[in-house]
Amino acid sequence: MNKYDSRRDFDGQARLLLIASIAAVVGALSNVTADLLLHAIRFFTNLFFFQKFSTAFTSPATHTLGAWVIAVPVIGGLIIGLIARYGSEAIRGHGIPEAIEAILFKKSTMSPKVAVLKPLASGIAIGSGGPFGAEGPIIMTGGAVGSLIAQHFHLSAAERKALLVAGAVAGMTAVFGTPIAAVLLAVELLLFELRPRSLAPVAVACAVAGFLRPLLIESGPLFPLHTAVLPPSALLSCLIAGLLCGALAWLLSTSLYRVEDAFHKLPLHWMWWPAIGGLAVGVGGYFQPRALGVGYDVIADLLNNHMTAAAIVSLLVAKAVIWLLALGSGTSGGVLAPLLMLGAGLGALLGPYLPGGEPAVWPLVFMAATLGGMMRAPVMAVVFAFELTHDVNALLPVLATATVAYAFTVITMHRSILTEKIARRGHHIYREYGIDPMERHSVAEVMTSAVESIDADALIADVVHTHFHAHPRHRAYPVVRDGALVGMLDRHGIASKPDAVRVGELFGVNVPIVALADETCRTLATRLAVHNVGRLPVVADMRSRRLVGIVSHRDLMKPALGLHAEELERQTVRRVRFLRKARADIG
Repeated sequence: MNKYDSRRDFDGQARLLLIASIAAVVGALSNVTADLLLHAIRFFTNLFFFQKFSTAFTSPATHTLGAWVIAVPVIGGLIIGLIARYGSEAIRGHGIPEAIEAILFKKSTMSPKVAVLKPLASGIAIGSGGPFGAEGPIIMTGGAVGSLIAQHFHLSAAERKALLVAGAVAGMTAVFGTPIAAVLLAVELLLFELRPRSLAPVAVACAVAGFLRPLLIESGPLFPLHTAVLPPSALLSCLIAGLLCGALAWLLSTSLYRVEDAFHKLPLHWMWWPAIGGLAVGVGGYFQPRALGVGYDVIADLLNNHMTAAAIVSLLVAKAVIWLLALGSGTSGGVLAPLLMLGAGLGALLGPYLPGGEPAVWPLVFMAATLGGMMRAPVMAVVFAFELTHDVNALLPVLATATVAYAFTVITMHRSILTEKIARRGHHIYREYGIDPMERHSVAEVMTSAVESIDADALIADVVHTHFHAHPRHRAYPVVRDGALVGMLDRHGIASKPDAVRVGELFGVNVPIVALADETCRTLATRLAVHNVGRLPVVADMRSRRLVGIVSHRDLMKPALGLHAEELERQTVRRVRFLRKARADIG
């Protein structure tokens, strides 16, 4: 290896320390924000269902309102509609699509209104019986906190993105106590890259939120569970479960957007839609009170098989219907908790009939696989299930099932429940990403080493005759003096110049724009675009400026051709020997 090679595995920017330090503050503030949101949910639950001012946890299912409970979600929906119309329309929805949209299309900037109104609206929506989770709103609120802090510093859009995502997933850490799953959520859903400049701040924020969480929120796993190790025969059950979870994810996602389309056809302003969705929630909650609210207690009962089959069926139907109608109406609330409940319920129903292993593990397996398939984030779902329960034995079946569900939805669904909303706003998101081939290749690998140059002492008259005649070989040529680059010369540069002037006199003392041999093709492509040029000279180093080559935009196509060969050109590299011998004998 060349000892002078300065290339690195990663971009070692010193600003990483600054961004990570700010992310630590963002993580702490997101913890506080999450705690405030949880208190707001409990406050409004007590206010709407029990007419008292308290932040103590109380399940809305224990209300004594009778049929009047139908009016509670309607009132909540009316309030949310007013907040959305006269406050900020950005509070509508379940949070994660809005965070993705801000990252990709708004340079990671969010308004102070969102940071205030989103948790308020979500507290009212869930507190009035909305069948949602707190994670979507806190992801958006935490993201708004990170974005607002970032906007007070002199940062790039990429650095603001890191802080926005850090705030979002730190909020998720605070709600669920799942810091590693939160980091994976950032990687699989929000960052759209895997670079130290974003991964390190996100991890720092989640770590800070995780350490500080016990100061505000009860510590320990949210749903502690311990199941037995499954036998090899359970692999078939994992396949069946994965297909069923994928189908459930497809059904819920498709149904949600059909409901949303139906609301758009109503001859009413969208401000009134949450009230209509609230009416459906009220009716469903009247017949099945446990479908109201976040329902963490219900999820715990499902995971521990504390519910009868009849109760589970009734709960699943009610929860699915009111969740779809309420979320489709454009109110404010998250999707994770409802997905967890619906997945766990399906697992509790089918677990006793799946071969291989105890039924107790299947509610957890179905819960995680439904989440992984719906959000297209299987690794996050696996770790999320583990951190929620601390059940090590369930890791393997969860991994197998979540992978099948993920593959099912990738094949059957064009977009996920998260990206479909963004697509309907005119933005397509391509979620596959890998190492850019232009990052893998250096300028030295694609440049032309045999360079035709012009001597700085040459006269313009001679250069016009030798290089810029009627059919020149190149549009521009590097000008050198004693092997050192002086600049680039094209036909425009010598127009109207006296023939007796030497070429070197056309260039001042400014350092010419150049490329270095060990720079990446991606860096060079950016430089060509910024300076609007088609080619650049390549020098050994900036001090000597010794010309070693030239590189053009056409040279930058070479990595793309290599990627095309890797991805699409199929060939059999080796054949099994006995097959070749058999074919030879037949011949």
